[in-house]
Amino acid sequence: MAGDPFWRRKRLDQMTAAEWESLCDGCGLCCLVRFEEEDTGEVVPTRVHCKLYDPEACRCSDYADRRRHVPDCVKLTPGNIAALPWMPKSCAYRRLAEGRDLAWWHPLVSGDPESVHRAGVSVRGQTVSEKALSDPEDALDFAAPDLIAERGRD
Repeated sequence: MAGDPFWRRKRLDQMTAAEWESLCDGCGLCCLVRFEEEDTGEVVPTRVHCKLYDPEACRCSDYADRRRHVPDCVKLTPGNIAALPWMPKSCAYRRLAEGRDLAWWHPLVSGDPESVHRAGVSVRGQTVSEKALSDPEDALDFAAPDLIAERGRD
């Protein structure tokens, strides 16, 4: 309907760049280091964050130029969301791609950028920087497979 917010009126591929970017709730879950199990292909997230992640702001510290510093940083697009099963179930991009609405705690719904943190959805205060590890493989010591589960109640 005409009075509905843009995320209810538009498909992901119809959104403007600004609308697309505003869907990020600032949880920080996609900025965590992940490993793929060789035998099963299962993706295991860790509580280790990317070197560019700002753990207080729960945002990338150099978002516009992140791919230059972290070449394997995945750029989310309307065309690849469905192919990224490691995206947390709480992620706005995934929720909308699956035909679900944004959660009550999403800043676009609540009007408050802190609601994602108060709802326990973000990783603020729960991560360690990859820069603090002596070896990248040490991130496996912080494996946290529960991180892609639904976080925060609808």
